[in-house]
Amino acid sequence: MDIATVIGLVSGTILVVAAVMVGGKPALFLDIPSLLIVGGGTIATTFIRFSMKDVFNSVKVAMKAFIYQIPPVDEVVRQMVRYAQIAKKEGLIALENQRPADDFMAKALRYLADGYDEGLIEDMLEKDIRLTVERHTIGQNVFKSMASSAPAFGMIGTLIGLVQMLSSLSEPSTLGPSMALALLTTLYGALIAYLVCIPIADKLAMRSKQEQYIKKIIREAAIYMCQGITPLVLEESLKIYLSPKDRDKINYYRVKP
Repeated sequence: MDIATVIGLVSGTILVVAAVMVGGKPALFLDIPSLLIVGGGTIATTFIRFSMKDVFNSVKVAMKAFIYQIPPVDEVVRQMVRYAQIAKKEGLIALENQRPADDFMAKALRYLADGYDEGLIEDMLEKDIRLTVERHTIGQNVFKSMASSAPAFGMIGTLIGLVQMLSSLSEPSTLGPSMALALLTTLYGALIAYLVCIPIADKLAMRSKQEQYIKKIIREAAIYMCQGITPLVLEESLKIYLSPKDRDKINYYRVKP
């Protein structure tokens, strides 16, 4: 689980709630009509902009912001060098007995073990990367759409509240609820956009880039292994993906199978 995402959402929520509690009357910040306008309007426009499948898939994609852990680059390099040593010693067919936790890595090893040629391996792995990025982009766009819709409906709620307030100036008892509707919808829209949707969209974009980076390392290693280069040459080729500090640890990646 990504602790940073959880800490950010929880701490942000706690700070807002604490600020409300300090004010003395938390019930003033709960208004059902305001929630219906902002929440319902945001959801409605999301379904208008995207298909139902895309909306529900975006929820699955969003879970990556909470539970998906990107493997460290050095660990990926370590694994691929180890598989290259196995292939050098026992042949590519021996890779079919390996069971890496990463699905993309497992797929690459299966292609090698099945004897796919270099061009086919490159094309299939590149297609997998491209389609994965496209799926991630849709999920990001769903949350970006919600982030843009929530403040807009907050403003719509504010306008509704102002109209109600101005139309009932002769009845002072109705001014309070109307003003609450006018202000709370703006608050709800801002919280949904800037505390939830935008941070999740940005985190998904970062996760997508990290995952794409790891998959490119695996793809390149698989192509080199198909070409039959030695594990040491593979190690040197993959070190370019590491930080300069980690590149100096040359012997660290000469892992014996």
